[in-house]
Amino acid sequence: MIRSLLRLTGHTLKHTLKAVSYSTIGALVVLVTVFVVYMNGRADLHVWHLANLDEEFTADSGVETFTDYLALEERLFRQLDELVYAKIEPDQQQEINRYNRGSLSDPERWSPNWNRSFTLSAASPKAAVLLLHGMSDSPYSLRHLGERLHAAGANVLGLRMPGHGTAPSGLVEITWQDMAAAVPIAMRHLAQQNEGLPIYVIGYSTGAALAVNYALATLDDETLPPIERIVVLSPAIGVTRVAVLAVWQARLGHLLGLEKLAWNDILPEYDPFKYGSFAVNAGNIVYQLTNEIQQRLAALGEQGKLQGVPPILAFSSIVDATVSTPALVSNLFQQLPAVGQELVLFDINRTAEIEPLMNWDPAAVIQALQANPHPTFTLSLVTNENPQSHKVIVRSQSPGQQGPTDSDIGLSWPEDLYSLAHVALPFPPQDSLYGGQPQGKSPGIQLGDIALRGERGVLQIPAADMLRLRWNPFYPYVEKRVLDFLGLGES
Repeated sequence: MIRSLLRLTGHTLKHTLKAVSYSTIGALVVLVTVFVVYMNGRADLHVWHLANLDEEFTADSGVETFTDYLALEERLFRQLDELVYAKIEPDQQQEINRYNRGSLSDPERWSPNWNRSFTLSAASPKAAVLLLHGMSDSPYSLRHLGERLHAAGANVLGLRMPGHGTAPSGLVEITWQDMAAAVPIAMRHLAQQNEGLPIYVIGYSTGAALAVNYALATLDDETLPPIERIVVLSPAIGVTRVAVLAVWQARLGHLLGLEKLAWNDILPEYDPFKYGSFAVNAGNIVYQLTNEIQQRLAALGEQGKLQGVPPILAFSSIVDATVSTPALVSNLFQQLPAVGQELVLFDINRTAEIEPLMNWDPAAVIQALQANPHPTFTLSLVTNENPQSHKVIVRSQSPGQQGPTDSDIGLSWPEDLYSLAHVALPFPPQDSLYGGQPQGKSPGIQLGDIALRGERGVLQIPAADMLRLRWNPFYPYVEKRVLDFLGLGES
């Protein structure tokens, strides 16, 4: 009787598990099907999403000098004209389309076209500086710092990273190794052209990760020109694992022949110096690059080589929708020895009293950082002087220092801003494209203070993108700190 009951129970359990398995698989198939149908029902792809620009630099290009890099870049931009600008559809020949020649978003309205690599040569140089921009970005993002450093006596090289400055399709197949391979080419050029001078690197977002990755590589390879100091803005050191899952979206699209699945966002290309559409592969690149940095830090730490890391000055908004500030601390600053590292965090505007409307209040993160009993880096917080004042101060705590010190920087929060944003840090308020108080007329479109109002769901551009702050009210402080850190400030 008991054996029969056990056999019956086992048989029933087996059928139950099989039914559950079939149901789970069926539900998964339905979910994947719905997801694919939804993703493939998005806006149509255009020539700038599909063009194969095979003149782009890759790690296997055989290019070894910056002169050859520029020659390849010249061929790339001729190919861009032939395969994209000359082939846009008639209905896309609009006044706000980056790929319509003569439109308000045409990069050629700006002189120079800041999508290309650029150099600024000083008459009597004191140093050399390499600028590395962010993902989906262009050399435009660091042009203001570059021009100011040049005026202070630096030879400046703004490097266009592979996959950028041309068409969004450039980010579909590029790898982090391709981007990383471009950095030593620029560094060797600067070392050859500026013998005996210190070389500094400034990186923004993904460019910051590339700067750190190169600095770590120099500790294992003595043939690489060393970096004296590094400045990073909105550094992409810590990102989520969502990128790993998202890459399967692109692979599924490739398997099914559905090209739209290679894209997280398919948006109009209205910005002359930043892609609107965002390839799935681009997020995966950042994730893989940050993993590479973690592996290098671990290996170098075991070998006792991290004392050779150059001093790093970092600027980040405490609220950042693109990268994680806690991950920046745990994945980088807490891994490094106390060799002059500093993290500058921009707090939210405490007079705005937006805490009840926020998804989370960063106060707990700030308090945890300030309460660290054994800090290995200087923490500087740009925050309100008091909750009733728009005026900001810098509250700094250095290793070994007894209590924080407050400094007046002569700046205040504009009344209508509640925080900074990932994309805002490198741009002064006067920037003619992204600034909130542009100085002079923009050569084309002006994106710094868009306030289009109407019904929701009508525009392809998300309202959140239009409301995102694109300029930094505290840019003068950033600029001064960078100049002083690199020894190029006023003596």
